[in-house]
Amino acid sequence: MRNVVWLIGGYAAVSVLTLVTVILFRHDAAMVTSGVWVRGTIVAAASLLTLFFAVRARRGDRRMLLRLRIVTAIMLVAIVVIVALPGAFPVWFRLEQAICGLLLLPVVVQVNRRSAVRR
Repeated sequence: MRNVVWLIGGYAAVSVLTLVTVILFRHDAAMVTSGVWVRGTIVAAASLLTLFFAVRARRGDRRMLLRLRIVTAIMLVAIVVIVALPGAFPVWFRLEQAICGLLLLPVVVQVNRRSAVRR
């Protein structure tokens, strides 16, 4: 579970830095659309909540492990959809989401393995 916490910590860091970038470039309409604002804010908040779930799951909280399994799977699916939709978001944001997806993919695999569920 240590790897899970580190990967989700990276996901949270990328997400929060993206939100900071959105705030800094808020006046550039080509770079920061309303969709980027909404998705960026939701992802940053969800990533911090997911990190909380991971830390608690690592300490042995089974309910948090279940929440972590559900949230990471949903976020990964949402990220795949965003990356796959052409033109819905700026390229830089879709690349950032792809990085988040690459960080979450091993998390989803690890927390859904039989050994993680039996903990």
